[in-house]
Amino acid sequence: MTVPVFRLRSVTMDFVDSGLYRDITGFAHDTPPWVRHTAEIGTEAGLLVFVALFVLGWWRARHADPRAFAIAALAPLATAVAYGCSEALKSVVTEERPCRAVTGAAPSLAACPPHGDWSFPSNHATIAGASALALVLVRRALVWLTAPLALLTAFSRVFVGVHYPHDVVAGLLLGTVVALAAVRLAARPAVRLAGALRASSSPAVRWFTGPGPGTAAHRVPPYATHRRR
Repeated sequence: MTVPVFRLRSVTMDFVDSGLYRDITGFAHDTPPWVRHTAEIGTEAGLLVFVALFVLGWWRARHADPRAFAIAALAPLATAVAYGCSEALKSVVTEERPCRAVTGAAPSLAACPPHGDWSFPSNHATIAGASALALVLVRRALVWLTAPLALLTAFSRVFVGVHYPHDVVAGLLLGTVVALAAVRLAARPAVRLAGALRASSSPAVRWFTGPGPGTAAHRVPPYATHRRR
């Protein structure tokens, strides 16, 4: 008696948007030299802007309440967690860089990363998305700066030819989701820790955490001591 063998049809889903990648990199080569040069620098410099905003947010939060300080301190940590998730996902997906995999595309403006430095998702886009979201949690008005900066940073990775469009979209989504989850989960213990650190006897610790809210607003005005007539 023979047992029939059933073969399952393999289904291959191709999400590689190589056509759009060719269009964007081709457009990049048609732009003026100063645009290309700016993109090569800006694709890395955008992350430095986020670092500067983290430092500024921490410095301002030193004079805020413990919750505001805790969120400002958690912002870069949440971004680091998002970066770690991106690296872990890269090692699972192992997608080759489009600057090597896509035939007929214009040469990448930036140096193509070596084999083994996988493409999906984009680390830069992940960091940009996480940074933008975390900074908005620190100060909502920053959304008008951080959101456009994150989008420009992500687009620049395709513009210079080192990522597919879907790499940067996935990176932005991954970064925002992980950063939001990390801050929300760690906020409560971080607030308690911030309060404890501000009560520390160490000058270095107190300098790092700051004095908290100023007392000027709570001082009694000089005229309040005058006797009413």
